[in-house]
Amino acid sequence: MIVIDHQPNRVNVAVFGEFTLADYKEFEEVVNYKVRFEGPVDLFFDLSQMAALTLDVAWEEIKFSRAHADDFNRVAVVTDSQWVTWSAWISQTFVNADVEVFDSAVKARQWLDEETEAT
Repeated sequence: MIVIDHQPNRVNVAVFGEFTLADYKEFEEVVNYKVRFEGPVDLFFDLSQMAALTLDVAWEEIKFSRAHADDFNRVAVVTDSQWVTWSAWISQTFVNADVEVFDSAVKARQWLDEETEAT
């Protein structure tokens, strides 16, 4: 299950349980809308409650990242999973954005907010 919230220039995503292709498509729709009308956005991914993701989600994420290489400013990923951390760093090769992995949602939001205030 996915929960998506957005604010000016940011999309917040939390995943609970299994991350499915339908969830990812919902995320894509929100990002496409935000980028179209606001330009590059920050992403906040809280994957700390994610149990698993399907292989088609991993493939879709690679395709989406490549197609949106310049559409993100900063990406904060919250997780304690080595696999997700590794995946986040791999994704960074496809996007021109600062990607950071955090063990705390509070730290991740602080990092995004500090960067926003600095600009």
